[in-house]
Amino acid sequence: MKKVALIVAGGKGLRMNSNIPKQFLLLKGTPVLMHTLEKFSHLDEIIFTDDLGYGDLSCFGHPTINTPNLDKMASQGMKLTQFYVGSSICTPSRAALLTGKLPVRTGMYGNRSVLFPDNAGGLQPDEKTIATALKDLDYKTACVGKWHLGHLEKYMPTNHGFDEFYGIPYSNDMRPENKKWDYAQDNFPPLPFLDGTDTIGVSLDQSNFIKMFTERSISFIQHNKNHPFFLYLAHTAPHTPLLVEEENKDKSKRGIYGDVVEELDRSVGQILNTLKDLNLEKNTFVIFTSDNGPWGWANINGGSAGLLKGNKGSVYEGGYRVPAIAWMPQSITKGTVSNAICSTLDLYPTILAMAGSENYQKEKLDGVNIVNTFFENQSVRSDIHYYRQDTLVALRHEHWKIYVKDPNPWNDEFLDSDLPLLYNIEHDPSEKYNIAKLNPDIINKLSQLVNEHNQSVETVPSQYDEILPSYKKAYEAYNRKN
Repeated sequence: MKKVALIVAGGKGLRMNSNIPKQFLLLKGTPVLMHTLEKFSHLDEIIFTDDLGYGDLSCFGHPTINTPNLDKMASQGMKLTQFYVGSSICTPSRAALLTGKLPVRTGMYGNRSVLFPDNAGGLQPDEKTIATALKDLDYKTACVGKWHLGHLEKYMPTNHGFDEFYGIPYSNDMRPENKKWDYAQDNFPPLPFLDGTDTIGVSLDQSNFIKMFTERSISFIQHNKNHPFFLYLAHTAPHTPLLVEEENKDKSKRGIYGDVVEELDRSVGQILNTLKDLNLEKNTFVIFTSDNGPWGWANINGGSAGLLKGNKGSVYEGGYRVPAIAWMPQSITKGTVSNAICSTLDLYPTILAMAGSENYQKEKLDGVNIVNTFFENQSVRSDIHYYRQDTLVALRHEHWKIYVKDPNPWNDEFLDSDLPLLYNIEHDPSEKYNIAKLNPDIINKLSQLVNEHNQSVETVPSQYDEILPSYKKAYEAYNRKN
């Protein structure tokens, strides 16, 4: 009788520092074969709101905004209390989520904060997104809602891995009807609404946007129920202007802002019910979060960061820390409250890992795979980097946060001589008590981490600098006047 030995690989077949064979991952404490995981978790959905604050949901403590569907989502899944964005403002935050890279690595930063209709730049076509990576795995992909990563065709979602796009190319307030900005009134075109790359309308009634985005998302899910899919639903709400359908007006004790958030809540309920009706809920990973903290300048028409300091655009916790809820029945333990530090940067490698691919490990990403956070409530990440444009202003390491630059240079709250600042974020999430002088060893340790990070980052040129030729004359005249 012939005897045959088949050698698959050398070594013990274990992951580093683990007793688990490398063909397996831990799922709810049980080793699961990667091939099985690939088949099990083949549907992914990100629901991204615009300017929703940390304290704007009832499950995150808001006393008058009623969000029963999101509360139920949290009770059936995981509420993440220390979930961060890659930037505290729209364009760079969206780029960070989709690429898994800090905005300085993709050029999605600049003095104007975000991209405008007069910008010539955008997310470069060679930048790999979650959608691009999943297309390689035969996923159907859709972007619904707000894009805001460049409005020229080469930068649009359909050139970044999305089979479908249905929504607006930039922010919903970048239109001539913006009475607070004469440059926009005089120069910006009517807000276009696109299906793919075709404009199907301009200056549409924004009170219908949540409904339109929800219906298109449900249609995409229904059409792809038998195929792996990735849906990126990026609502324009609750970014101003605040508008809801007539039937949803004056329903919230919080006024029009509450009306908008509660309409978003109903949208989430419709999406989750669709997944349940189609028996897709057990193999669909859904995460709900926001692109940055609340728009403080909007006053009563802006949201709340709860007990956190700061707003959209700031490097304080209220700008960077956002509400987040993850949902996947029978995989995510229901009613879990996770204090693990996580970031939207982590969604790229995490979703790829869930899809059974390890190709992301070859890429230079700032995100890390947090599968074990969602399924085991384990802490994976320890650091968060807070940028102002291309400058690292602060670093969080575990429960410590150090500011090496003035967090608010537009007022006299801090002097250069006050730096560095140090806060214990777990004890003092409102960042009230600077304890730098009491912790010189911690200052030294975190300063070293800041230096190491700065040395490791390769900043690419900003995509915000180039103005389209048709706008240059008006743009230069506006800047001279102001």
